[in-house]
Amino acid sequence: MAPKKAKKRAAEGASSNVFSMFEQAQIQEFKEAFTIMDQNRDGFIDKNDLRDTFAALGRLNVKQEEIDDMLKEAPGPINFTVFLTMFGEKLKGADPEETILNAFKVFDPEGKGILKKEFVTEMLTTQADRFTPEEMEQMFTAFPPDVAGNLDYKNLVHIITHGEEKDQE
Repeated sequence: MAPKKAKKRAAEGASSNVFSMFEQAQIQEFKEAFTIMDQNRDGFIDKNDLRDTFAALGRLNVKQEEIDDMLKEAPGPINFTVFLTMFGEKLKGADPEETILNAFKVFDPEGKGILKKEFVTEMLTTQADRFTPEEMEQMFTAFPPDVAGNLDYKNLVHIITHGEEKDQE
């Protein structure tokens, strides 16, 4: 009788404690992202929240099927725990470079590999853990945009995850 009870408890623990997969700081960042996406503040991310989030990111022509496909990935209504679980599954075994690149790709639907300096500045200084003007200046000094004002985020992510390839002497 005891082994059966222990097995049941282990199974519950494995599925219910998604919070143990992440550090506290990561959970806080996911919570901020969830709060930004939960546009109507009802504790769930639904079709309208996704559409509004895309609109806030400047993407107005999102197809209904695209939104439906995103929502179908969830086992049910998307509350914070479901949101965290979905990210946990996506990030499990993912290489950090791929994870960070995928975050940038959300803002680059054409897959050009670049984002406008003004857009990056706007996002990093107005959303979630806001960057200070000094932090933005440090970032653009370390990773200068090209003459047209485009930030090569693929290169940025590569350097963040692998360091500089060659030492400049």
